[in-house]
Amino acid sequence: MTDRLPTVLVTGGAGFIGCALSKLLAADAERWVVLDSLHPQVHASGSRPADLHPAAELVVGDVTDPAVWDSLLADVKPEIVIHLAAETGTAQSLNEASRHALVNVVGTTEMLDGFSRAGIVPRRFLLSSSRAVYGEGSWLRSDGTEFYPGLRTHAALAAASWDFPDATARPVSAPRTVPAPTSVYGATKLAQENILAAWTGSRDAGLTVLRLQNVYGPGQSLINSYTGIVSLFSQLAEKGETIPVYEDGRIVRDFVYIDDIASAFAAAIATDIDGTFDVGSGVATTILDLAREIARYHGAPAPIVTGAFRDGDVRNASCEIAPTTSALGWAPRWSLADGVAGLQEWIATQSDRVV
Repeated sequence: MTDRLPTVLVTGGAGFIGCALSKLLAADAERWVVLDSLHPQVHASGSRPADLHPAAELVVGDVTDPAVWDSLLADVKPEIVIHLAAETGTAQSLNEASRHALVNVVGTTEMLDGFSRAGIVPRRFLLSSSRAVYGEGSWLRSDGTEFYPGLRTHAALAAASWDFPDATARPVSAPRTVPAPTSVYGATKLAQENILAAWTGSRDAGLTVLRLQNVYGPGQSLINSYTGIVSLFSQLAEKGETIPVYEDGRIVRDFVYIDDIASAFAAAIATDIDGTFDVGSGVATTILDLAREIARYHGAPAPIVTGAFRDGDVRNASCEIAPTTSALGWAPRWSLADGVAGLQEWIATQSDRVV
């Protein structure tokens, strides 16, 4: 970016996305301040990540602790806040709902209360939200009528009833699709959106919400078992093992490379526009096709469709990105094949593994 950024505060800024943003933007900011708890599920050593740009000022602290906010905001007066801090495990959230609600919901309200106590109103907030807020999204029946099917029940999944009868999924689109989360995680992310909208609207601060699809790429935690299937599949194939694929292999996701995510945040900052935007590759990919691409790269055995399932999983999650590209002047550049190759090359240089 040619124009120097003002002081930027990034919550959860030592994680996967935060480090990528720091490498792209931190050197161009008056101050780039990162607040992160360095949770051991992601940061095994508890030390500053090597991928965090040297210009980033790291403050180790918990977003749920009011004292952390009072201490931080006595020194830092951010004009831009990038709110990344969150527990992100969709499956994990079903069994650790309180942990997800504490960090994602209470952590957000404690942040805003801290700003209120300090008398600080940042010019703009950018929230890293999630495709999970949509749940299953909307589907079309064969007669063209639209409906929201909601959560697939355990009984339906156990009976291998993967899809909804006589219906086809639609890609989500923020201007059209009504959020209807089917996971605890998705519910907490939607709560973040609503809380921030209420606070910023009352304070005349700007709010940009980026609903991210499945993010992957170099820098992803390889020790976090909830980090995502791309890195898990990659580690299995690297060892020459067979990748297991759930359901019938035709679960659909939109896999978006980390560099494209970082550039989307940069575009949102530069555009300085209010709104909610879907950020993905714009390409719907089945889990089986993903597994085949990764196995092919390593010369590993062909993936096996197991018929296993995970309660709470949505069947289809893809998005339309045309409204985002139009509003932000941004477009993804990484194909799945190129992104998978980039991730494998990076994994080969890492010693930590989860599988």
